[in-house]
Amino acid sequence: MDTSYVHDVPAERTRTPARVQAVLLLGPATAAAGLIWAYLQPVRLTLLHPHGQGFWWLVIEPQLLVMVAGIAFALVVARQLISDLEETRDGTPG
Repeated sequence: MDTSYVHDVPAERTRTPARVQAVLLLGPATAAAGLIWAYLQPVRLTLLHPHGQGFWWLVIEPQLLVMVAGIAFALVVARQLISDLEETRDGTPG
């Protein structure tokens, strides 16, 4: 009598390296910092009181620029940087 045993092989857990986690958090942390800054200093946002302000004065707000920089980093820079970090970790030159 021959029986075969089926074993559940646990999937290999791969931990995300600290560098990759740090890069992934830079963009959202920067955008959150801009949001917190806008909340803590609403007087600096001329969008809330635009009397006598030109278009560029309303568009170029430091808090908004920080938020846009964080989002742009998360969407554009971080993806490429993470792929470079993974290639370096695997040992294959990019």
